[in-house]
Amino acid sequence: MSLLRKGCLLSLAAIIFLIASPVLWRNAVKLYYQRHIYAHPEVPNGQTAVVFGAAVYANGRLSPVLRDRVDTAIALYKAGKVDHILVSGDNREVDYDEPGAMMAYAIQQGVEPGDITADRAGHRTYDTCYRAGHVFDIKNAVLVTQEFHLPRALMTCEGLGINSVGAVADMRPYRGARWYEIRETGATLVALWDVVRREPPPLLEVRQETIQSTPAHLAEDN
Repeated sequence: MSLLRKGCLLSLAAIIFLIASPVLWRNAVKLYYQRHIYAHPEVPNGQTAVVFGAAVYANGRLSPVLRDRVDTAIALYKAGKVDHILVSGDNREVDYDEPGAMMAYAIQQGVEPGDITADRAGHRTYDTCYRAGHVFDIKNAVLVTQEFHLPRALMTCEGLGINSVGAVADMRPYRGARWYEIRETGATLVALWDVVRREPPPLLEVRQETIQSTPAHLAEDN
């Protein structure tokens, strides 16, 4: 075999590996963390439910994906599986407040205001996990999100030192479900890089309204 042909084959193999590696990594993470993912009735007792943000409509109404996450956390709270709920999401714009909408909805559904905290700087999954540990001093968490998102969320929180299990929030079929899976393939590879670096998120400070809503057992030593 000529050197040119061998070089072409090696280049082709490298390209195939680069294309396949995110898929292989995503599948490996899914397989490893599957044992830590539970449906609502089987979720082990944990101290705090961490609810990841998603889209909120202009009128403050939760999108189906986000409403199912919050409803799952509420069910865990009412069943005594968790004693506190941390809702974390995007609030970079004055008129867009994912955690505020999540908190208002949960309180309307019977969650005591003192049992829920809003983290308004959870712009990404990594940010939510980092701040859960470093700002809110959470050591044990029940991560509440859809099944497609749970492996990455679990890997990130575990990599940042939070003992975590996942609660599946899927309550219906979702539009764009295929896209979510494709997106997770790349995002899971990025999450590995995030966990290895362990860099603080760009915004680490907590807004005053978040501090006021944080109970003592979550705010101590911060």
